[in-house]
Amino acid sequence: MTSRTIALASDHGGFEMKEMLKKQLEAWGYGVLDLGTDGPASVDYPDYAEAMAAAIRAKVAESGVLVCGTGIGISIAANRHPDIRAALVHDAVTARLSREHNDANVVVFGGRVLGPEVAKDCLKVFLDTQFEGGRHAKRVAKMSIPLDQPESMSKFWKE
Repeated sequence: MTSRTIALASDHGGFEMKEMLKKQLEAWGYGVLDLGTDGPASVDYPDYAEAMAAAIRAKVAESGVLVCGTGIGISIAANRHPDIRAALVHDAVTARLSREHNDANVVVFGGRVLGPEVAKDCLKVFLDTQFEGGRHAKRVAKMSIPLDQPESMSKFWKE
């Protein structure tokens, strides 16, 4: 049994997959923080990305799972938050590399485009993989520069 708590959230397009992954996480012994949605009625995915960011920021969960219909919208919404590095994955390779190279703390799935067994496999790989650090650490640090301090990145654009 692990003491890690994993947050889950989805919109209506990812509700079914979120529920399936919630059961899988519980079977693997993880603590689960379900941030919603609670049914298939239409909702707005940015609200659930915001809830995930708040949970990670408050450290009530160390990592998370987001699901929407394709995974695209909710990953864009999640990555607007400086505490989140959300990776939309499609297979075990992208799940592993999102952790090893990008230190992703949220894995994102498309509930309408990814099969349940592939999603379970990706989730297991994501949770079991550690960040490599090394040459990747400075790149991850650059992604964590606060949006209100762009001067630290000014060498990358010309006036």
